[in-house]
Amino acid sequence: MSDFCQTGSLCRRQHGYVLKDPEQRYRAVAARDSRFDGQFILAVRTTGIYCRPSCPASTPKRRNVEFFATAAAAQIAGYRACRRCLPDAVPGSPEWNLRADLAGRAMRLIADGVVERDGVTGLARRLGYSERHLTRVLTTELGAGPLALARAHRAHSARLLIETTSLSVADIAFAAGFASVRQFNDTIRAVFATTPTQLRIAAKRSPRTPLPTPGRVTLRLALREPFDADGVLGFLAARSVAGVETAVAGEYARTLRLANGPATASVRPAEGHVVCTLRLTDMRDLGSAVSRLRRLFDLDADPAAIDEILGNDPDLAASVAATPGIRVPGSVDGAETVVRALLGQQVTVAAARTAARRLTDALGERLAVPDGELTTLFPTAAAIAERGHEVLTGPARRIDTIRTVCAAIAEGELDLHVGADAESLRTTLTSYAGIGPWTAGYVAMRLLGDPDVLLLQDIALRTGASRLGLPSTVDGLAARGRAWRPWRSYAGMHLWRAAATPIERTS
Repeated sequence: MSDFCQTGSLCRRQHGYVLKDPEQRYRAVAARDSRFDGQFILAVRTTGIYCRPSCPASTPKRRNVEFFATAAAAQIAGYRACRRCLPDAVPGSPEWNLRADLAGRAMRLIADGVVERDGVTGLARRLGYSERHLTRVLTTELGAGPLALARAHRAHSARLLIETTSLSVADIAFAAGFASVRQFNDTIRAVFATTPTQLRIAAKRSPRTPLPTPGRVTLRLALREPFDADGVLGFLAARSVAGVETAVAGEYARTLRLANGPATASVRPAEGHVVCTLRLTDMRDLGSAVSRLRRLFDLDADPAAIDEILGNDPDLAASVAATPGIRVPGSVDGAETVVRALLGQQVTVAAARTAARRLTDALGERLAVPDGELTTLFPTAAAIAERGHEVLTGPARRIDTIRTVCAAIAEGELDLHVGADAESLRTTLTSYAGIGPWTAGYVAMRLLGDPDVLLLQDIALRTGASRLGLPSTVDGLAARGRAWRPWRSYAGMHLWRAAATPIERTS
């Protein structure tokens, strides 16, 4: 435990939330506590650079530093990125999932590339606010407006392309979302205090940078340890649909439907990071693909905060100790997640997987160039709405629900995206006949990364609770679960695991 955390009560209050007090932030920096990387930015007035909290450089004097919520805010203030600690190559802040407010929702959409695709107008429309109000809120809360935040995101994507591909500077500029090569060069100089060519030369000398592979981009995705990689891989493997996904030998791969064309991705956990290899139809989709995979593997979670709260429950403590760093698998596509959740209503995981495969075999879109066993994109909502009744089996009511929901998605009446408000999404979903609290909560947990969902209606989850000595009734488990806030989604993962593999309890 770092010196910063030996106060005990401070850690219990602050883990999982961005530290607001400058003195607490400075103590985290002095301790080089990597758990706060990505949660705030340190800027040094005397050098003009900004760093992650765990930067290995000598700790600057307190009077010479200031703090920012985002890299974009530091850039607006005239600071450039530290080339030693690479502050943009860290896990994202867990605050964006904890926060259900406008700023948190906007940050999730910006990371998904909405500003590059639809502009600030499109971002504001998805969030349901005017551009002026959105800009005012983001500037007040995060120190930068949507354009500046998107610019920081583009700079990060550009650096990844420079370091991991052999694309020309011009191709990288437009792939990263810049309007011109000049704008790209100016941004790289402003953010990194160097040129694109110099960044590429430095990357070739670094052992951390994977060698470029023709037609593919290989990246190291940062995470916070501990990381229960086996748990995420096992969860995804149990639900994998042949043709769309593969999960073998410690590696998961799948097809992706992105804004500018299909893609494939493979993810392999390694020491302190995961190795991600992407095959993209259009390089402009790089940032969006990375964002979706980070969410799928829950790489921005704060395991220290989660394990501390859940481990305080005597009946959960053994599970937390046995599986530190448990994660809640996310989603790469909202429509797919809803359909698969509906297919899983009141059936086993194996049965839901079989139904999803049957649907994919009949209605999925084949890749023009297969990538090994990855051959198919999950069916579109429009295809399922039109032809789902020809393929789907089971209760007629469930088939009608799936087709109705897919028709709403295809027609734009139901907009499923990571910036949705959780309560509004639940209300909208449960307004459809055949969708209850379990399905709505499951979608919010996986699509939005909501960390505080306890699926009380789930029989397997209550079975796991019973095996751990916890109350197994809906009311009893709900009452006990209040102590797990704001991490009840992660508690649910422990209960699901206990249902499959009972954990020996100790007194």
